Amino acid sequence: MACSPILDESITILTEFLVPLPSFGGENKIDYFFAVSLEKKMRFKLVPSCASLLLILCTLGVEAQDLSGSQELISKLKQSLEVSSQGQLQILAVKDTPLTGIFEIELNTGELLYSDVTGSYLYAGDMYQTTASGLMNLSSGTRQIRTQEKIANISEDEMIIYTPEVDVKATLTVFTDVDCTYCRALHKDVEALLEQGIEIRYLAYPRGGEAADSYEKMISVWCSGDRHKSLTQAKNGQNLPERECETPILDHYQLGNEIGISGTPALIFPDGRLIPGYMDVDRLVALLNSN
Repeated sequence: MACSPILDESITILTEFLVPLPSFGGENKIDYFFAVSLEKKMRFKLVPSCASLLLILCTLGVEAQDLSGSQELISKLKQSLEVSSQGQLQILAVKDTPLTGIFEIELNTGELLYSDVTGSYLYAGDMYQTTASGLMNLSSGTRQIRTQEKIANISEDEMIIYTPEVDVKATLTVFTDVDCTYCRALHKDVEALLEQGIEIRYLAYPRGGEAADSYEKMISVWCSGDRHKSLTQAKNGQNLPERECETPILDHYQLGNEIGISGTPALIFPDGRLIPGYMDVDRLVALLNSN
């Protein structure tokens, strides 16, 4: 897992992998897309990256049949998914989509699948709708809501928070790693962001978890009597004294994985949007003010 800057060309790369789904509303009309890549994390699982998403078409081993209600669909998918994943994948919700006969399946891992009405086929990826202004990601709404809920459940005591002296105009939650180059660049911008009324709330994301070189360093930061000072020292490359206490670092790391983080810094906007990578102060403030 690497530190990575924002990829401005991500949508260009993404469109190279879009697979059109014919609309049911008219002949040869294309209204919806699924994004495709060749990466695979597990049998049914989507691997998110800056510019690639996975489409898997998987047969569940049962004959197609019309399902009269969502409960039948849930039961059929639940049985197939839990058996195939040895109980690791669980269904949290099933929702209609604008595409007739296609349902959105939300899993406990944070991934979204899409099922046909029979429950016999699954698509793993994002659904897009074409609009006059470009592509609209129809899958992002569910992810943003879940991300908002999960971030809201974290106690402020577990975070390292920088609050501006002026009125708070927006809040930015940042998953950070003290050894990450772009995280260090963002931390140097904190004072400028505070002057603009942006509150920064840090969560820990040692890339690689307990195996990361930064893991012990981040324990020393979170166990410090002055977390702000220790975080700045660590991000300046200074050695910190070893400290031990109960920390939320692994909980933060697990949460980051659940919401699709694969590198740092990872920026969570108030509306639940996840944007990976560093961006300069002016651009960041503009996005937050338009949120």
